[in-house]
Amino acid sequence: MRKRRRNLSSSQQRIAALGASRELAKLPVFKLASNIALYFANDGELSPHLIAQLARMKKKRLFYPVLQRKTLLFRDFPRYAGLGLNRYGIAEPLPRYKALAAQQLDIIIVPLVAFDRSGNRLGMGGGYYDRSLAFKARTPFNKPLLIGLAHSVQETPVLSVDNWDIGLDYLVTEKEVINCKKRLC
Repeated sequence: MRKRRRNLSSSQQRIAALGASRELAKLPVFKLASNIALYFANDGELSPHLIAQLARMKKKRLFYPVLQRKTLLFRDFPRYAGLGLNRYGIAEPLPRYKALAAQQLDIIIVPLVAFDRSGNRLGMGGGYYDRSLAFKARTPFNKPLLIGLAHSVQETPVLSVDNWDIGLDYLVTEKEVINCKKRLC
């Protein structure tokens, strides 16, 4: 799957980012959200940069993940803020910006390697999102809402899951929004 998304041309990547931002903008939960966490695309991930632009136009606060030991905090990222690189070479906001725990956010846009229509995701293998969102296993209807962002080519029929895997509420691709909340009922 990682190879599939890396093999997408820059034109395909741009078209996918535009399509995904249009799909996400249709969601009422996105329209109502104030504090949204995104990510800096890496390794062929679908870029949320157009989503960030849209969110800023709508006066939403943006937060980005920051490694904190084996979990993630989400740091405020004002326009033109400075960036550093974490130990994996992924950009993250500098320490001078306010950090929030996941529970304080309305939406977290989650990167992934593969997904299925039940809201299961395969991440990069570090477990950072699953550990940081473990509280969602006990209180799945509490915020934040978890929205996976992916290229449609990353879909797989069924993913095997472990008991520590945290499912998504929605998945957004360049083609559609998939409501996964039915898995929680």
